[in-house]
Amino acid sequence: MTEHSDVGVASAAGESMPESSVTELYASLEAVVDGLQQALTISLTPKQVAELAYTHERVARKLAGIGLQRVTDVQERAAFTSAGFTTIGTFLSTGLRLGRGPAGRRLAAANALCEQPALTGEVLPPRRPHTAAAVADGAISGDHVTVIETVLGKVPTAAGPEMLDDAEKQLAEAARIFSPTDLAKIGDRILAHLDPDGRLTDDTDRRRQRGLSLSPQDRQLMSTLKGQLTPTVRAMIEVILTAWAAPGMNNPADEQPLFGAGDDPELDQEALAEARARDCRSQAQRNHDALEAMCRYVLGHRGLGAPDRLPAEVVITTSLAELAGLSGFAHTATGTDLPIRDLIEVAAHANTWLQVFASHTQEVLYLGRVSRFANKAQRLALFGRDRGCTGPLCDTPFSRTEAHHAPDWAKGGVTDIDRLGAACGRHNRIVGTRAGQWETRILETGPHAGRMGWRLAGTDAPWQLNPIHRLDLPVTSVEVSNPPTAGPPARAAAAAARRPCATPERPYRPTIERYLNACTSGLWTKVDIITTTRLQT
Repeated sequence: MTEHSDVGVASAAGESMPESSVTELYASLEAVVDGLQQALTISLTPKQVAELAYTHERVARKLAGIGLQRVTDVQERAAFTSAGFTTIGTFLSTGLRLGRGPAGRRLAAANALCEQPALTGEVLPPRRPHTAAAVADGAISGDHVTVIETVLGKVPTAAGPEMLDDAEKQLAEAARIFSPTDLAKIGDRILAHLDPDGRLTDDTDRRRQRGLSLSPQDRQLMSTLKGQLTPTVRAMIEVILTAWAAPGMNNPADEQPLFGAGDDPELDQEALAEARARDCRSQAQRNHDALEAMCRYVLGHRGLGAPDRLPAEVVITTSLAELAGLSGFAHTATGTDLPIRDLIEVAAHANTWLQVFASHTQEVLYLGRVSRFANKAQRLALFGRDRGCTGPLCDTPFSRTEAHHAPDWAKGGVTDIDRLGAACGRHNRIVGTRAGQWETRILETGPHAGRMGWRLAGTDAPWQLNPIHRLDLPVTSVEVSNPPTAGPPARAAAAAARRPCATPERPYRPTIERYLNACTSGLWTKVDIITTTRLQT
């Protein structure tokens, strides 16, 4: 184990402290903080109160720097596995409840400001030594660190390590004086001096900075699209938008919108002139509508491949009451909430699986399959039930999950719908019996019968459900009594009871139609409608 100093991020003390002493110090620190919560400042003068505010900010920044060392400790020793997490990122975002964005920034800061072990065993100094020293002094905050890392990430590779180190030194010194907002402006000036005419920036830098991300939906179900585009991608998008976002084209306000490119020689020019005259959209709105039209074109022309797998299709689930009332929301396999009226519009243009459940339940019927891999009908059933990864607090949408066996396939598990659950690749691989791994089972009693439960292997902890994809589920753990009898005979008897007309000589092979119209009672209750809206071009 590599020893680190627990005095600061880049402490000059150079002496490691016994783990017991560190634990005692944290206990003492918490006791001091508890005392500060009860402390009053009524007897202090205004000047003393202001000085206390400065002192508090300095101490809080020092503690934040020490917290980065704790992140490095957890990462270096893979301590996140002992808490049931597969990566340091999920430990920070889910275990410490930081969220993805703050977790990523904290991990980046820890990797930049803390000592890191080399493959040879030696301890390497921080990559940003001047920033690390400022954090250890309590002079700068995490927001300052984020700005510094953002600016340094834009320094051209051709500038060389010396210029990069000099830029980091200047930014760290400026951060001791200026706010993060002002520091960002100083960073822009430094970048302008480093590469005034843009000649140092090459394709390597552009590829390093490229990216496109879609933000989560807001309260109005709207999303923000952000990205850094390479010149090639920008040029292609501009050409497409020039034609597809032309005035009068792809206007959803028209009863019969003109679809496609505005420079199509087969386009009715008289109709285009009339469409232009009544087009009152802004350029941004026309760009949006052009993107929507292009997405419809790709889906309608099988741009994602043959429609024999869920990622190549639009898969949507909703309730019968919401569909009949044209109100409420549907849920797509990629994790998007879709208003019912938009659902009907989407279903008219794409190869779509529409799964509609009775309002009183959202459990699905049994579907057997003699194969290790779940078939398409089973995947549809899992989407209707789980909507995403069932792993504890995992927000991976269903389109990026796999069919997970409980018990595991290697231990005799069967590919039956009541023994399957949706799990992302990461959670699928952490199921096992070793320390830090998880065990799973399908709950068979109680209000959550039919759902997949998770708990740390080798423990008697309550089974956990993932409420992220199902707002109707409670966040609390689930106590389960009387676990089912294990073993092939018990499993075969239970399966036979669920499979009408099944015999060893003629096993039950339900089709999707039989699956939809089978029994209406028992563990798996009836699905009312599941239809396919065929391709329209």
